[in-house]
Order: sequence, then C-alpha cells, then structure tokens
Amino acid sequence: MKSEGQLALFTEAPIPFALPSTRYQGSKAKLMPQIWESLKHLDFRTALDAFGGSGVFSYWLKRHGKQVTYNDYLRFNYYIGLAIIENNHVTLTENEVKQIIVPKTGKSYRYFITETFKDIYYTDDENTWLDIVVQNLEDIDDLYKKALGYYALIQACLVKRPFNLFHRSNLYLRLAEVPRSFGNKVTWDKPFEEHFQAFVTEVNHLVFDNGLPNRSLNLDALDLEGDYDLVYLDPPYISASGVTVNYLEFYHFLEGLVNYEKWAEWIDPSTKNKRLRLKPNLWNDPKRIRLGFQTMFEKFRHSILVVSYRSDGIPSVDQLVKDMKQFKKRVTVSYFQDYRYVLSPKRVTEVLIIGE
Repeated sequence: MKSEGQLALFTEAPIPFALPSTRYQGSKAKLMPQIWESLKHLDFRTALDAFGGSGVFSYWLKRHGKQVTYNDYLRFNYYIGLAIIENNHVTLTENEVKQIIVPKTGKSYRYFITETFKDIYYTDDENTWLDIVVQNLEDIDDLYKKALGYYALIQACLVKRPFNLFHRSNLYLRLAEVPRSFGNKVTWDKPFEEHFQAFVTEVNHLVFDNGLPNRSLNLDALDLEGDYDLVYLDPPYISASGVTVNYLEFYHFLEGLVNYEKWAEWIDPSTKNKRLRLKPNLWNDPKRIRLGFQTMFEKFRHSILVVSYRSDGIPSVDQLVKDMKQFKKRVTVSYFQDYRYVLSPKRVTEVLIIGE
C-alpha cells in the first residue's frame, strides 16, 4: 500500500470477468482492477457498498467471494442490486421475455408515458411500448425476475438516449438528419425490443452464486445500520467550484419507470423535461456534505473505511483524511493519475482513501 500522500501510478489493467453495463456518470468500471489492487490485501469478509449505483464495485466483490450488501437510495438502482447482487440463481426465459414485451390479451393498460413525455425523450411508439412493458413487469410476482426485467429495461432506455442522460428534452438530437460528432444513431434507432432482449441476455449471464447471502437495500446512506468488515463510500462528487452531480436529476425518468403508479404525483410541472421534484440531499450540498462523511466515519468506525473520491472535491482530500483519522489509526491515500470521466472536459485525479 502506498504511504499517505504518495502518488500511485497505475496502468490500465484487464478486467477478468464481465461487469454490468455502466452508462452512469462516475462509474468505476475501468478503475476496478486498480481499486481491487489497493483492497485485496485487506482482511475483510463482509462489505457494505453504501452508494451502489451501477453495482460494479459490489459485483466485483461478489466475484471475489465477499459477502456484499449493496445500497442505493434510487429505486431503479436497487433493482439492479437485486438482479445481480442479491439474486444468485434466477434468470429470465425466452418465453418470459416475450410475455413482458407484448400487450397481454384482455389487460387494460394506462398510457402515462405516452401522454406525458411526448416529443421529450422517445418517439410516440417507443413511449407506448414503455407503458406496456412497465405494467407487464409490475405483474410479475417473482421479485428477482422483475428486477432482471427492470435491469434490461433501464439499460435499453439509457442506450437510446444521447449522452445516456435525461437532463434535457432533446429527442431532436436523435431524429435530426444532420452530421454528428457524438452518439450512435444506429443504436438510437434500433427498436427497444432488440435492446431489451440483448440486455436480458447480458444480465442472465451476470447471475451467479458465490455461496453467500448478499443483499440489496434501498435506503439513504445515513440510515444504514449493521456491522461490516469494510464500508465503501462513493457518493456524488461536488467540485471545488460547487458543481455537483445530482443523480435524481440526470436519471429521473428511470426512477419514474420503477415508481409508475406514483410518477404523476412526483413530477415537477415547472420543468420542460418533466423531471421529478428534487429533494434536499446532504450529499449534494457543499455546506453539509462534510457532515455526511463525518457521520458515516463515526457510525462505521469499527469497519475498514474506503472512500472513492476526486482530487478536486468538496471537502478536500486533506480534510477527509483529517476527519477519518479521528477514528482510524492508519489512513492511506492512493492516486489514479490522468483519469478522465465521460463527458468531462478535463482530466482529474481519482483518489482512494483507506482507513484501517
């Protein structure tokens, strides 16, 4: 392990097994081999991934024989955790997929997406297809099969979106017949059914049993309880200028999909892209986010603490190290040099802070 403050110069290492699709901002998929190099010598059997997101970190630990608790406060991510972390055996059959993607005879459907999101993210036919599939998924009694279906639907929705985001009403970017320097129009125009079936195949292949009772939770990180050998924190970043990534704002459409019956109540009518009302969140507040870290450090002071961070964050790396030292005798910092996030115009240094 590198000593505190010493640069760790890592080269990109091959990934030894398939990882879940990672079209989210801040995904650690490319960094996981290096992160694992910094963690594999630590003595831990159980781990909490408090800000689970795409599930890459939890899935990596599951593959390496750890008992993992995945958590994310967004419900659509919780379904991803159910599908590939908690679920050990269940997959979707070809016949079950067919029952999900076509209208059921005699079933009365609502068309909320079709009526509410016209010309915002998808075409009319695509919106209608989404209405049908979501309601078919909600009819599934098996929680893991439902989660697998939502995994495939979420990835299909992301891959058909410019920038894989829902932050703007910009369907025109897909439909306009103009030269493009970004995106993949062939992918955008491929029918939802094809994407869905491809992602079902993907998620079915991700399902495996590591012999341990892994879990997926849907809680605010500050409400988490329990005893874990290692606690991993990868919250939203706030840059030195105060700019933050609000995942609910970027992925609100996906959160609406998995809360279909409540969706209409949660929409902010003042927004052109029909996003959900944003809730106060300590992790998106430059003045309060340090308190969040301090609270988590104290609550899990008996665990190995691991923070995935950036060199330009608020609070600073030095401040986090100082706060962690209140509870840990040994704090080390590793730096992943010259790492660039998708859609970010600048290169930043990814940081891993470990308290033992």
